[in-house]
Amino acid sequence: MVKIGYHSSHEQFKPSELLKYVQLAERAGFTHALSSDHFHPWSETQAQSGFSWAWLGAAMQATPSLSYRIVCAPGQRYHPAIVAQAAATLAEMFPDRFWITVGSGQALNEAITGDKWPHKADRNARLKECVDVMRALWRGETVTHHGLVRVEDATLYTRPPKAPLIIGAAITAKTAEWLGGWADGLITTSRPPEALKEVVDAFRRGGGEGKPMLLKVQLSYDRTDDLARQGAHEQWRTNVFESHLLSDLRTPQQFDTAAQYVMPDQLDQHIRISSNVQQHIEWLQKDIELGFDELLLHNVNREQEQFIETFGEKVIPVLAEKQPALSAFSANR
Repeated sequence: MVKIGYHSSHEQFKPSELLKYVQLAERAGFTHALSSDHFHPWSETQAQSGFSWAWLGAAMQATPSLSYRIVCAPGQRYHPAIVAQAAATLAEMFPDRFWITVGSGQALNEAITGDKWPHKADRNARLKECVDVMRALWRGETVTHHGLVRVEDATLYTRPPKAPLIIGAAITAKTAEWLGGWADGLITTSRPPEALKEVVDAFRRGGGEGKPMLLKVQLSYDRTDDLARQGAHEQWRTNVFESHLLSDLRTPQQFDTAAQYVMPDQLDQHIRISSNVQQHIEWLQKDIELGFDELLLHNVNREQEQFIETFGEKVIPVLAEKQPALSAFSANR
């Protein structure tokens, strides 16, 4: 059965606000939460960037029925041994409630170290090295590794009985296919069905058949279509570019400059904008039919309480009722 989660956007809200929102989401019937992990926001308008790892401990204690995922980029801003330690601690404290999702990162966050920002192929190779280091530490091995990352005699003493899954993040079909061979699952972002199917098919083709697939659904819901579009444009127009641009711009100011000519009517290929709850249900049903196991809903505007209440009342129950028929379809496709 597909799980419905709430996305906690640290770029847009103070950690104290996000703690309130996940508590509301839990009461509304959401079962999962996805946490972003940024050093900078995407835009000066968003204007926040709390430390998500610190927040996760408080959030998981405050919402005991929610399972959590975090998007992280080990290798530059974070040493993989430190990420392994942080993830192991959360998994030990909150068994079976935490997975880590990993990607090659964006210069927006990772370039703050002052180190060279590598090309995509090198970032991918570094990411795979980091994952291998983390898994070895979780197995209790003493790790020494000299490659694109360096580790000397590292041993992780506090380990959970069961290591968290490592879910690979992909925007393109090429990256999704590569992830299929080594990641425990896939996380990607919403887009038109034909483009999303390419990513799903590539992941399965690369070895991901039968592994969990997570979808971060970027949507904008408000009382009217105009308000939903206005809120999406204000908060998320900096996130509609191709993958290489999203990866290589370095500051919120650069993103704002790049987005200054993005018009509200250009957002529809990237954000699901509608005040019609039934329209959102139909969009989400198509995601379920593609085989996604978790739909992590990110209402990109600032009206979070209204979104949580409405989707908890009118969307989650409808999707739950439709699950048996959709599951049968998925099993026989």
